[in-house]
Amino acid sequence: MRAHDNVIAAEPVTAPPVSRLWIPGAGLGFLGVLAFSFSLPANKLAVAGIDPLGVTVLRASAALAAVYLLAVRARIPRWTDLRDLALSSLGVVIGFPLFTSLALTTSESGHSAVILGLLPALTAVFAAIVGGERLPRGFWLASGAGVAVLVGYLLVHQWLETGELTVGLGDFWMLAAAASAGYGYAMGGRQAKVMGGARAISWSLVIVLPVSAPIAAVALATQSFDFTAVVVIGMLYITVISQFLGFFAWYGGLARGGIARVGQLQQVQPLLTLAWAALILGEDFDPWTIVVGVTIAGLVWAAQRARFAASKIG
Repeated sequence: MRAHDNVIAAEPVTAPPVSRLWIPGAGLGFLGVLAFSFSLPANKLAVAGIDPLGVTVLRASAALAAVYLLAVRARIPRWTDLRDLALSSLGVVIGFPLFTSLALTTSESGHSAVILGLLPALTAVFAAIVGGERLPRGFWLASGAGVAVLVGYLLVHQWLETGELTVGLGDFWMLAAAASAGYGYAMGGRQAKVMGGARAISWSLVIVLPVSAPIAAVALATQSFDFTAVVVIGMLYITVISQFLGFFAWYGGLARGGIARVGQLQQVQPLLTLAWAALILGEDFDPWTIVVGVTIAGLVWAAQRARFAASKIG
């Protein structure tokens, strides 16, 4: 891997025209979504043998990140960049994994995907607040419609499967997880424009090492974990793919194509999660998923077209 993977420039620069950014940004973003789409099932496997705090601190292991930064001889970020990276860490390294693990102790991964369907909209909101991205009304309308279709479908799907629509503590934990991830993506995506996606997530992991390493050591020494093969596989996936390599592509996509715009690709992530659950875990597959997926894809396209039109007018 080259030392300058995903780097836009040493300093923030004016973004080139959207038409030149969208293809690579969308491609990297989709690879990130694909990597994240198995995170909930894998996390569900992990919490079967490891408590939520243990999952969080083990997942935040910075060994791979430290090796990568040493390999590319990465310079230590400036203090202002370290501040943003620390804030990003609170969202994607600590908040999202912890809140998700707490939710999955009482909720199924498919049910949790209902709340996670709000993530693209939350990412767009935080991108507008902290990233200064100006988005036209058409973008918000199309994005909101996509969220409504997705959440509506998943709620109906749950009602047909269980006969009830319940709101429990796990739902509030997942809402906190979605808000944490949306904020972390906005902060991390902003830093990815400066130093590249790979370095942004790597530094985010290394920054929390002074906190995560001692807690992980204490947890391993004092708690009893059930390290079955399934638990280990789930833990390895969320540590290596979900928390590390997946962010190489995801942050690279956010940096190239825009945080709010590329973030809308996550509207298809819950549907991919259902597909993985059917193919790998043997859960029932609803054919309406295909119809909903096509509908959401069309709304994502409409959101992008609205953003393109606004950029041309501006």
